[in-house]
Amino acid sequence: MPEPINTAVVPEKVILVGLITSSAGEANCTEYLNELAFLVETAGGITVKRFVQRLEMPDSRTFVGSGKLEEIKAYIKAENIDIAIFDDQLTPSQIRNIERVLECKILDRNHLILDIFARRARTSYARTQVELAQYQYLLPRLTRMWTHLSKQKGGIGLKGPGETEIETDRRIIRSKIALLKTKLEKIDKQKHTQRQNREGMIRVALVGYTNVGKSTIMNLLSKSEVFAENKLFATLDTTVRKVVIGNLPFLLSDTVGFIRKLPHDLVESFKSTLDEVRESDILLHIIDISHPAFEEQIETVQQTLAEIGVGDKLIITVFNKTDAFTCIEKDPDDLSPSTKENTSLEMLQQTWMAKKNQPVVFISAIQKTHLEDFRRLLYEEVKNIHITRYPYNHFLYEV
Repeated sequence: MPEPINTAVVPEKVILVGLITSSAGEANCTEYLNELAFLVETAGGITVKRFVQRLEMPDSRTFVGSGKLEEIKAYIKAENIDIAIFDDQLTPSQIRNIERVLECKILDRNHLILDIFARRARTSYARTQVELAQYQYLLPRLTRMWTHLSKQKGGIGLKGPGETEIETDRRIIRSKIALLKTKLEKIDKQKHTQRQNREGMIRVALVGYTNVGKSTIMNLLSKSEVFAENKLFATLDTTVRKVVIGNLPFLLSDTVGFIRKLPHDLVESFKSTLDEVRESDILLHIIDISHPAFEEQIETVQQTLAEIGVGDKLIITVFNKTDAFTCIEKDPDDLSPSTKENTSLEMLQQTWMAKKNQPVVFISAIQKTHLEDFRRLLYEEVKNIHITRYPYNHFLYEV
């Protein structure tokens, strides 16, 4: 009797390539590569090794130096590596030059993020948004771009909007971009009309870095079952739910997570999704306080909010995952200044985080700790807006 054929998908073997530069030190480089490895895991690959080089700036031809590229080439050949992923956006000429030397699939951070978005898009609207971003990204990179590999096998970076040779023609790609933009404009108008129909309701939007627990908090507040997973970009489509705290109803929306170096084309394509943020009355900025780089993540979110013009909105800062927060206990006799690693949660709660002009709360959505404090704080802020907007509905408010 013949043995059954193993049809399981074999994860692709990936190496990561990053730079330590004058603007991004060793600690930053390590953190960026950790995140890149998480992106690879989300896409279904396995990170086998990391290559790091110290340079003032990326090499204009090959991103890393020629010696480092030869070292990478030898490793790829010896270990039968499928993909080399670079932690910055590569130019079309860099991709061609690197591919010529390494002779394997080459991706940069932006292409990997776009690929994950393509895999995660569930609705027609999300798929259209991602497809437009992919075409805009690929248009200047159409020269070969290892498309010959797409006929041999699938894999990370090949979840493209179409791999046939005729579709690599620039004229056809531009035509597709125009059609997709027209389609999105039509959907955007429909979405805008839907938002106008909800005009009377106070609107609250969850924002934050990807994988900080926004969907979990959405489920807790709205008692719904929004998809939540410990992977990057689990949520792409905006979900809106009606929530009632006390006697006050409001609309709560869960939006796509932000990330460092989020591709500009993706931000543009997801304009309507981000309009939910723009048109909200209150933003809930969710932060994973257990993440070692949560302060950098805060900065990324604040920069993105400023870019889309909502930096001046009322923001409730919600430090989530307090149950996963850890610190190294400091020796009582150690008089040296405290570091990030040995700062306790109690000490953090006494710092700038708890003393901002805007409201702050510390919770654990998984353990459901301090959720009542969170609900009370949210209720008070919604009530303040409600009193201004509907001064004659005072009977709604809790005593």
